[in-house]
Amino acid sequence: MENFDIGIDLGTDSTIIYFGSKGIVLREPSVVAVDNSKKRVIAHGKEAQQMLGRAAPHISVIHPLRGGVISDYVLAEYMVRAYVRKVCGSRMLRPRIAISVPSGVTDVEARAVIEAAMGAGARHVFLVEEPLAAAIGAGVNTKRPVGTMVVDIGAGATNVAVVSLGGIALSDHCTTAGNTFDEKIMRYVERKSTLLISQREAEALKRSTASVFAPDPDAMGQVRGKNMVSGLPQEISVSQVELCRLLQDPVRDIVRVIRNVMELTPPELLADVQKHEILLTGGGSLLRGIDRLIAEELTVPVKVSSNPQDCVAIGTGRAFSLIYEGNRGLVDAQTYQHI
Repeated sequence: MENFDIGIDLGTDSTIIYFGSKGIVLREPSVVAVDNSKKRVIAHGKEAQQMLGRAAPHISVIHPLRGGVISDYVLAEYMVRAYVRKVCGSRMLRPRIAISVPSGVTDVEARAVIEAAMGAGARHVFLVEEPLAAAIGAGVNTKRPVGTMVVDIGAGATNVAVVSLGGIALSDHCTTAGNTFDEKIMRYVERKSTLLISQREAEALKRSTASVFAPDPDAMGQVRGKNMVSGLPQEISVSQVELCRLLQDPVRDIVRVIRNVMELTPPELLADVQKHEILLTGGGSLLRGIDRLIAEELTVPVKVSSNPQDCVAIGTGRAFSLIYEGNRGLVDAQTYQHI
């Protein structure tokens, strides 16, 4: 049944599933729409995401995860079950599921993830900490006695860890991440021009224009929203220099977490990190200049992995190899012990 193993990157903004030898087979928003009048789910994934800001008052569009952890267990289980069923089709299949969790996840938070996966039909559940999964997915040989620092900047949380000998030597995390950047942009535009914009608009501006290092003074981006005074639609321009000034503070919050981990890292492992670079993964690592700003602040080489948004999903799917090779990177959710 090894070919039917499923790895799930259960993220705040999106859920990505890696299935056996097929690789990534599903990428859907982590969103569920609920009809409050009938108390039932009416949509999930892309269909639910399209309802954001457009739904009738009796319909709630909900993200079942906040800050990288499950905030609504019932809806999370429904969503995971729907996605697993979509991947497995009509086959009578109860797969083993490896699912990513943030560093430092509490027992309560981990149990919610386990129950969601079991409710989705898993015959066995394993937990993989996101930095370890990201390292595996980025192609790092985690089995070697060499320290690699991984910084996974997701939508709801940033996880920092030093990976060595198939496991995590040290780790820390914070809730400053991709959504933090979007919220900063939304609040700034509202203060600057009394313009209300959606998170989608803020994210689009971040992707197209924002930079946190050496901004181009001539670079400008446009954003559309609703003027709070006139109530009419409006479009304004925001410069890359403004965005750089705005986003440097949250990036430095991430730098502080990285520095905290480095300060606790033994000299031998820290020497490895200095030699082999800090590896950035996750969608937040695509922010222009973030690698250069972190490198300048910490005087350590930094590189962004190739395909950073998929590293955790790929690594979670491939982490089953740790079982067969006797490493201690997975937690068996049935016994809640490292294996």
